[in-house]
Amino acid sequence: MSLCYVMNQKIVNKMGRTGCSAIGRRSNQSTRVILSTFIGVIFGFFVGASFPTFTITKLYLPSGLLPTVGLSYAEDRNPGLSTKRVFNGWSALRGNKNISVAPQNLSSTSKIWVPSNPRGAERLPPAIVRAESDFYLHRLWGKPSEDVTVKQKYLVTFTVGYDMRKNIDAAVKKFSDNFTILLFHYDGRTTEWDEFEWSKRAIHVSARKQTKWWYAKRFLHPDIVAPYDYIFIWDEDLGVENFNAEEYLKLVRKHGLEISQPGIDPSKGITWPMTKRKNNSEVHKGTDEKLPVWCHGETRLAACKPCADPHLPPCAAFVEIMAPVFSRNAWRCVWHMIQNDLVHGWGLDFSVQKCVEPAHEKIGVVDAQWVVHQSVPSLGNQGETNNGQAPWLGVKDRCKKEWKMFRDRLTNAEKAYYKSMGIDPPNSTAV
Repeated sequence: MSLCYVMNQKIVNKMGRTGCSAIGRRSNQSTRVILSTFIGVIFGFFVGASFPTFTITKLYLPSGLLPTVGLSYAEDRNPGLSTKRVFNGWSALRGNKNISVAPQNLSSTSKIWVPSNPRGAERLPPAIVRAESDFYLHRLWGKPSEDVTVKQKYLVTFTVGYDMRKNIDAAVKKFSDNFTILLFHYDGRTTEWDEFEWSKRAIHVSARKQTKWWYAKRFLHPDIVAPYDYIFIWDEDLGVENFNAEEYLKLVRKHGLEISQPGIDPSKGITWPMTKRKNNSEVHKGTDEKLPVWCHGETRLAACKPCADPHLPPCAAFVEIMAPVFSRNAWRCVWHMIQNDLVHGWGLDFSVQKCVEPAHEKIGVVDAQWVVHQSVPSLGNQGETNNGQAPWLGVKDRCKKEWKMFRDRLTNAEKAYYKSMGIDPPNSTAV
């Protein structure tokens, strides 16, 4: 007699089923669980062993799958297995083959993506990126680390024609070895300047019949001039007998000027009241004088009206474009204000005050170091004769038109900004 039969005679459940049947079924289920677990462990081991070891770098998933966030992805140490293949395999196991790695064109040889790098350099490791440069000259031989023995702290630029070489020679000698010398040649003549010893270590850039603001926009990008504490952007027709660049900068620092110019000798030529040199003064930052003589009877230009605010141009926060000096930070702002197509720069002198705060304290004229504006129309003579008019008349007409165009652009840009912010614009300060 079987054990099961005996038990069936003694044990009957409430449903009329034998207890032996229930016990046997539970035993079979336990066996299945144990076998399934064992098989799962073995399968998982072999699946895991089939993938190589990887390190954590960065993962990008498509925006349709998850919000745009930076995650970590597995970067393959095995050159033969790409990150995309790893994720395709993972997707297949999950039953979702729509997952892809972004950016789509990221190849197995370029898996770096650093959004904080400069635009266009996102694929480079940050340690190799050099976003800034300079005008320091290097040798063609030897160790690069030994090329630059002196790194100049300041930059001075002159836009020149060869006919003004004696004037420029005198001016350059007023700047110490702490200055990099950069000449922009509007007449195409460069090699002739080697008659001056300093010219052999200067930087020469040549483009015929171009202005200094055309050059400045294209060759003085803030990232190029970043090593220099101050940038002088000067005309070629300045008398510098009473000027010393190092002494000038001492006063600039002493009085906290971010944008400045040397005082203009009022006995030589016509200038704005604000930029006239004041006797017995180191620096001045404003003026209460009347409008310049050339404004009398002129009503078309907004500049030829009494100052509505003593802290605004042309009574304060104002320098002329003939001999401005910018700090590194101020120039970064001013450079972005310069328009590509408005090459004469008229109107900039009334607007640079937007780049420093408070402008009436950080813009000023250095009286103790002054220059003479000789008013030589050298670049103006590079214009073309039209209807019998002198070349410089066409250039002057273009200057006036550019001033109006710049003013209109600035006014419209301010209005557009305030409108986009949903607030009423204040009165425009464009002049």
